[in-house]
Amino acid sequence: MKCPFCSSENTRVIDSRPADDNNSIRRRRLCDDCNKRFTTYEKVETIPLIIVKKDNNREQYDRSKIEAGVLRACHKRPISAEQISRLVDEVEVELFNREDKEVPSTVIGEILMDKLKDLDPVAYVRFASVYREFKDVNTFMSELKKMLDK
Repeated sequence: MKCPFCSSENTRVIDSRPADDNNSIRRRRLCDDCNKRFTTYEKVETIPLIIVKKDNNREQYDRSKIEAGVLRACHKRPISAEQISRLVDEVEVELFNREDKEVPSTVIGEILMDKLKDLDPVAYVRFASVYREFKDVNTFMSELKKMLDK
């Protein structure tokens, strides 16, 4: 494993333990050249999940796209990187537990909105405004009213 700091291949594992989700192994590593520590995760490789987009195009599942959308929604909010990572992990577990090889992107969006609603209402509204493509202030207000009525 290459060191992310100095790119040396001279690294070693100093600690291994199951990750929070018990579906991966967290390894603490030490670079013998620069003495910096870093963490890696080892996961079981699964059958690739195909995402069916709104225009019926298909592409392979990419965790980074979900993370990027959540990060944009949570920008300047009091939400830690760990909370975001945990939320994305929960979404991933839910997706991979469905035994479908193809999942519509709308399903992912709805799962994300449910989880964001519990995490932070402002992040939820930000995500929903992009995801649901609010065309005007009235649609935005009706979504806010739905959220406030619950």
